[in-house]
Amino acid sequence: MSFDGVFTHAMVDELADLLANGRVSKIHQPYQNEIILVMRANGKNQKVLLSAHSSYARIQVTDIPYENPDSPPQFCMMMRKHLEGAILENIEQVENDRIIRFLFKSRDEIGDIQNVMLVVELMGRHSNIFLIEQDTMRILDSIKHIPSSQNSYRLIMPGATYKTPPHQDKINPFTVSKDQVLEIIQTESDLPSGKKLQASFQGLGSDTVNELLQRSEEDEIQLPHVFQTFFSRIQEKNIEPTKTQVNNKETFTPVPYVSLDGVQTTYTSLSQLLDDIYRNKAEKDRVKQQAANLFHVLQTELSRNKKKLTKLQRTLDETEHADDYRVKGEILTAYLHELTKGQESIELQNFYDDNNPITILLDPRKTPSQNAQKYFSKYQKLKNAIIYVNEQMKQTREEIDYLDSIMTQLELATPKDVTEIKEELIQEGYLKKKTKKKQKKLKTSKPDQYQSSDGTTILVGKNNLQNDQLTLKTARKSEIWLHTKDIPGSHVIIQDSAPSETTLLEAANIAAYFSKSRLSASVPVDYVEVKKIRKPNGAKPGFVIYEGQQTIFVTPDEELVNQLKV
Repeated sequence: MSFDGVFTHAMVDELADLLANGRVSKIHQPYQNEIILVMRANGKNQKVLLSAHSSYARIQVTDIPYENPDSPPQFCMMMRKHLEGAILENIEQVENDRIIRFLFKSRDEIGDIQNVMLVVELMGRHSNIFLIEQDTMRILDSIKHIPSSQNSYRLIMPGATYKTPPHQDKINPFTVSKDQVLEIIQTESDLPSGKKLQASFQGLGSDTVNELLQRSEEDEIQLPHVFQTFFSRIQEKNIEPTKTQVNNKETFTPVPYVSLDGVQTTYTSLSQLLDDIYRNKAEKDRVKQQAANLFHVLQTELSRNKKKLTKLQRTLDETEHADDYRVKGEILTAYLHELTKGQESIELQNFYDDNNPITILLDPRKTPSQNAQKYFSKYQKLKNAIIYVNEQMKQTREEIDYLDSIMTQLELATPKDVTEIKEELIQEGYLKKKTKKKQKKLKTSKPDQYQSSDGTTILVGKNNLQNDQLTLKTARKSEIWLHTKDIPGSHVIIQDSAPSETTLLEAANIAAYFSKSRLSASVPVDYVEVKKIRKPNGAKPGFVIYEGQQTIFVTPDEELVNQLKV
């Protein structure tokens, strides 16, 4: 289900109860199109998320942690200027549209009371958040600026007068009578019943329309009663937040929808439901935005190194014939008296092959001795190349493994992990460091924490800086270290010197999940005491060697990993 007018109605009711007379204490803008208001209401601090994201636009209270940028964007500073310390007087929905108004009372710089309105429009890629001077309807700022050249209906810039989006001549379904519903349904039209409902009533998403039709069994006489019963339940706040999962698609609704056939999970609040729905979706999208440049750099480096490895392999293949050049050189030397300058080839007896004839190509411009020396030089060059090429191939393979490990970490990263991965790539010379501003020294974040079924703590490094810190500095020598065998992945530590078999299997499952083989079955995972691990001099971040390990095979289980997360 989309965030339609019905879900918006239920969410506004939830927020109105949670945030009544709340005071804004902090304001953050962690991402380009999202604002977090920290509000003190009913004795608790609530984090209110207002999102104008093109795909995940919504309003809710959230428990998901966010990383804030070093310097706040302009819109965030404007919000702080006008809303920090403000008291929320009301939250209202514009009829059943996806437009929500937060009405605040605050004081300006000289202490005069001012009425400020925060308007959130949830309209897909046209979603926006406005800070408005309520008495004059003047836009103080908006999270997205739209000039008149892009929108002839309304100018969305600071200083412009706020206009609501074009009004559609539709009826609010929360205020309609049964007779009005029946009259609309029975109106002669080529449109089917579902399209009639959407064309006539505000804020009805296709899921809600399908639900109304299924509950009424598409009986026009029954539909008005079903319609009024459904909307009365929402209006009376008799909701049951529900997630329905059909195959890999998740749908959220304010009450269980009988028209959605799938596994249903209920939640205590709409905000809790949305946190569960968007925790991974929105984070992956943010990581994709933040790490777009990193992915490009890594893919370019991977492609370059794979091409280099192919060329090195061709060179190595050539060295297999090095002895042929030595043999030809020695045969020519033995038969120098039979050669004359100007010959292009000669057939001689190969005393290394039972005197069978061998044809040797010659350079007519060179003397017999020079031709023989040419073959010896070629032989020596290829012989020397074997050592060099093998070393280069070893280094290139290590480089590919390292880049693969970074790619794996980025695919599983949260937004806070991206910063550390970026710092690592700067340190390793893949990215240039920006020197415009004095930057704070980056502290290595803490590893993710899990707890096995028997209560043992399991720690997981989510990037190579964390991996090195966890394995080489944090973990005790007697604790157990796990890593996928010959596969890029996270370092995992069991904080126990003699873990149970259950803990060992669960930790191995975590290690397999946070690896390049997370979608594979029967993934090999090595485990060994920390004291048997060491880092070679000059090795790249995250790279260690070990001995005395044992190996177990597990199939990654995302549901189990999520259950064990602390």
